[in-house]
Amino acid sequence: MALSHSIEDYPDGIVVVVDKPYRWTSADVIRKVKWMAIKHFHKKNLKVGHAGTLDPLATGVLLVCIGKATKLAESFQKERKQYVAGVTFGATTASYDREKEVDMSYPLDGVSEDALRAVLPSFIGEQDQVAPLFSAKSVDGVRVYELARKRYKAGLPVDDSDILKASRITIYDLQLLNFGKPPVVIPVLAEKRLGQESARRLNPSSRINVAEIPAGLPAAEIMVDCSKGTYIRALARDLGEALGSGAFLHSLRRTKNGSFTIDEALGIEELKSIFSI
Repeated sequence: MALSHSIEDYPDGIVVVVDKPYRWTSADVIRKVKWMAIKHFHKKNLKVGHAGTLDPLATGVLLVCIGKATKLAESFQKERKQYVAGVTFGATTASYDREKEVDMSYPLDGVSEDALRAVLPSFIGEQDQVAPLFSAKSVDGVRVYELARKRYKAGLPVDDSDILKASRITIYDLQLLNFGKPPVVIPVLAEKRLGQESARRLNPSSRINVAEIPAGLPAAEIMVDCSKGTYIRALARDLGEALGSGAFLHSLRRTKNGSFTIDEALGIEELKSIFSI
């Protein structure tokens, strides 16, 4: 359903549930939606923001707030989130996802479906978590990913605990959905709605690296229900350590943010229908 062309018809603002495409940053989505909204409402100084960043290699629910709804962004960020995380065991990357290449390999003796099911309950509840160094957290006013990139480019070790302090988070539920070999990776999970050619044409962040997954490593799909501030990449790291191995995310999809679900999310092309583009 198309929106009215007058922003005054929406005194409380507008919240658009976007299915963030693969290899788009959250800022890329905001720029795209803002362009559409300005063109639709004919209002140049329109406020547009998001309620909770998703990493470039993640897809799924991203809440985009327009107009006075931007005042609600902070409250939306505090809501519980749900994800489906693809975790590969037996290796790590500096970013704990596929933005960086595999840097170390680990034994797989302790990695099995039964072993993973046995450790998952120990991660449920309130706990301390050290965020990945490649993250948007700040230390003394500097984004830690900037420090991480300098270390990485210099060939120095990238150790989260050297710089970051643990944050208190809560994991409400973990469910193992699947365990086995990594699937044939079709990375553009959200782009099935676009078609891959259209997705490539629209994609403003094709510069973002996607590392190869080493062949033959075991992997799992895990549903995560968690609080604000939980880093799923850090959870993957910690699950690997709990099994006496290493691990990283090979995929991540946010399926819920508060009461907003992936079923109601719109792809980038689908947004054109509500903005009459």
